Amino acid sequence: MRVHFVIHESFESAGAYQPWAQARGHQVTWSRVYDSEPVPANADGFDMLVVFGGPQSPHTTLAECPYFDSKAEQRLINQAIDAGRIVVGICLGSQLIGEALGAEVCQSPNKEIGHYPITLTEAGAQHPLLSDFGSPLTVGHWHNDMPGLTAGTVILAKSAGCPRQIVQFSDKVFGFQCHMEFTAEAVEGLIQHSEQELAEAKGKPFIRSVEEMRGHDYREMNQKLWSFLDKLTESR
Repeated sequence: MRVHFVIHESFESAGAYQPWAQARGHQVTWSRVYDSEPVPANADGFDMLVVFGGPQSPHTTLAECPYFDSKAEQRLINQAIDAGRIVVGICLGSQLIGEALGAEVCQSPNKEIGHYPITLTEAGAQHPLLSDFGSPLTVGHWHNDMPGLTAGTVILAKSAGCPRQIVQFSDKVFGFQCHMEFTAEAVEGLIQHSEQELAEAKGKPFIRSVEEMRGHDYREMNQKLWSFLDKLTESR
């Protein structure tokens, strides 16, 4: 299977998605937009599109961030959906999917940074792709916003700090506001580039300390993510 990753910043990474794809022999291509690599012109070259997070918003303009073309990414997402491709968005990526489908990004009730539990909704508990998750499940977080919802969007998981943690836009299109792809290395990259953000967030309800984030074991949630991805790609 051909998988295309869209990465927005040098300190963001594909995390656990990369070893998942490599272990299964999938062909991986990249758009590292921070390095001026454009997103594909269309969906012909991949079977699965994964759009990762970043500090930008779907409303960020080219004037504000010259290498982030929100409209181009939204066009690609729509083309991928129309072509019947699998589309997964994480954090900013999930918000871009919502925007591409006409649902405006929203601010989350709380900023969340670190690892906190999510709880499956009734729909999530019954969903075959999430059958190995268990509930609650502790996952990674690093966000202040959440995806908008179309008329047909189903919320599969929520947290105490955010009511839209995992959403299903359609059979092959999913948004993760949470970061189940976090690894120790991925989190360290974010910590190193977020000193001011972490200082400003200190003391808020859903903010872990740097020491707690560095000491957490992310492998269980990575395994749960891989289970979801295996079932998603097998069902295509």
